[in-house]
Amino acid sequence: MFKTITATSLVATTLAGAAHAEATEIRCSHQMPPKHHIAQVIDRWADEVETLSGGSIDMQIFGANSLVGAKENIIATAKGDIECAFSIGPQWGKTLPVMNVTLTPFAFGDIEMWKDWPESKAAAFLGEQLRNKGVQNVVWLFTTNTSVFSSNDGFLLRPEDFDGVKVRGLIPAFNASLEALGAAPVSMSGSKVYEALSTGVIDAGFTDIAAAVSRKYYEVQDHFTVLPAISVYFHGYMNPRFYDGLSDDQKAALSEAGAKAATWAIEASQAAAEAAPEQLREKGAAVHIATEEEIKALEAIMRPAFDRAFGGGDPVSQTMVDLVKDLGQ
Repeated sequence: MFKTITATSLVATTLAGAAHAEATEIRCSHQMPPKHHIAQVIDRWADEVETLSGGSIDMQIFGANSLVGAKENIIATAKGDIECAFSIGPQWGKTLPVMNVTLTPFAFGDIEMWKDWPESKAAAFLGEQLRNKGVQNVVWLFTTNTSVFSSNDGFLLRPEDFDGVKVRGLIPAFNASLEALGAAPVSMSGSKVYEALSTGVIDAGFTDIAAAVSRKYYEVQDHFTVLPAISVYFHGYMNPRFYDGLSDDQKAALSEAGAKAATWAIEASQAAAEAAPEQLREKGAAVHIATEEEIKALEAIMRPAFDRAFGGGDPVSQTMVDLVKDLGQ
């Protein structure tokens, strides 16, 4: 059975390596704590890879940045320092901006799209781009398509509600969609939002609904608007030279396990998202689930602005925008 590795167990793992001399060891790094629902899916994926490979693969999962930090996972895998890692799209930054396509406002709100995503032309296109940048994608793990705008003294519902509001931003293209509403986005990592809200650096937060609970936004904001604004996914990838050296049976095991894990991730993520609104209410927050009319009014302004900023002048990103539009039809 695969091993989830922590820093304290690394020495024991090394000493036990001889027991797996006949198996191909794959060290796989990710940033999530053990209780995160996607971390648990990764553990299940690793177990399935070992089972389907007939024991010819020995998966070693290093969570919570215990092997490589989140910012180093991509380069460490591409260089071959480790065999495998997981990242979210925005962590590719300027290296591969097209990975941010799922931040397109309201483009991935339909969970059926995510069920189709692993076998879609859009996913295949991203896989090609990833290979060109030095990694071989092996699994897509949907994480959320349920976002919240947090605020004080009233909901952010209508486009005019955003006028002049300093709100947490993300990447430039998404910020352009917020600016189209009249907001003033301030980009920052999720770990910095709570302090920024509590000190007045920003007026409103934006995050995944489950994160709004776990990061205790309810302590500094009292209104939460729930809507399918963006989607976030983790993806697992390997060093291409290492992957190419695997047997056909081992590659088949990774492929089949990846397909199963994509489904498990959707199930786990939906469960986490469904529990969050009531958890916020239990903390005394006011929660509003955006109506279809409210969503359409925001999308009509935000999505065109995003598409112009995301695809403008970049043929790769523009191709991705077109493929996403086809996926939604």
